Amino acid sequence: ITAIKKAFENILFGMGNPLLDISAVVDKDFLDKFGLKPNDQILAEDKHKALFAEIVKRNKVEYHAGGSTQNSVKIAQWMIQKPHKVATFFGCIGTDRFGEILKKKAEEAHVDARYYEQNEEPTGTCAACITGDNRSLVANLAAANCYKKEKHLDLDSNWELVEKAKVYYIAGFFLTVSPESILKVAKHASDNNKIFCMNLSAPFISQFFKEPLMKVMPYVDILFGNETEAATFAKEQGFETDDIAEIARKTQNLPKENTRRQRVVVFTQGKDDTVATVVTMFPVVDIDQNDIVDTNGAGDAFVGGFLSALVQEQPLEECIRAGHYAANVIIKRVGCTFPEKPNFH
Repeated sequence: ITAIKKAFENILFGMGNPLLDISAVVDKDFLDKFGLKPNDQILAEDKHKALFAEIVKRNKVEYHAGGSTQNSVKIAQWMIQKPHKVATFFGCIGTDRFGEILKKKAEEAHVDARYYEQNEEPTGTCAACITGDNRSLVANLAAANCYKKEKHLDLDSNWELVEKAKVYYIAGFFLTVSPESILKVAKHASDNNKIFCMNLSAPFISQFFKEPLMKVMPYVDILFGNETEAATFAKEQGFETDDIAEIARKTQNLPKENTRRQRVVVFTQGKDDTVATVVTMFPVVDIDQNDIVDTNGAGDAFVGGFLSALVQEQPLEECIRAGHYAANVIIKRVGCTFPEKPNFH
């Protein structure tokens, strides 16, 4: 048993933007005031400074450890339960109270978080502006944007953890921070026939970070995204189709470095079937719309569930089933939070 436990520790590696989510229910006036769409993810600009000051003053504001990749690896750990420290997570935080909260939350989730800590910028935050079933996310990366490859990833003690892993997951959001770190990890995975997974994450990534995204794409074994991100990606790539299954096929056929693994593309569509290349459509778990508390984190949870089955070498169908289960649990709760144990068989 100890041997199995040891073999499983740090088997999953994640790297991304560790953020503290500040979520509050807002109204349409609030969204309009800051020029936000009801359902979107954007990076904060100067005009959003006041938003952060205002959202913390709203009643019933909640703080949760967030950041897309960190959410996913936490959910993967939760699904697996034992051993602890199945997942390693790298990212940059500040030396402040929010940073301490993130450290404590990662520890509680049994994730092996090795943060790069610096004191120039405060720990990053993400305002989750909830209206009904929608959530508009505004990320103020701050410290998360200060991740330095040569000061963290390249250190032997850290790189050892990269080498220990068999499955890698990095959300597209990290392309705005350290594409060189992503490439180093992606090349390692490809050269060693390990599995490198990435997420389209948000429409703005395919639009404004197309160059770094397409540099990493040849190393991507599994690509995740939702229907909106898929449509934007297709448009940016000149695919000339809005059929999601066709977009998935065209994405699968993009150039690939490690030809020993065929690329798998997995596009979720909210309550509609998940589309995956190879086996096509997978129905999601039916849910009464009234049970939906908060769709924030559903995509991260899907990936987390998927990864938990993937590190256990389950077939694609099982990975997707685990993803659907995890997303189904998360949307009934506020933020990317979960009950003590999963009930997944």
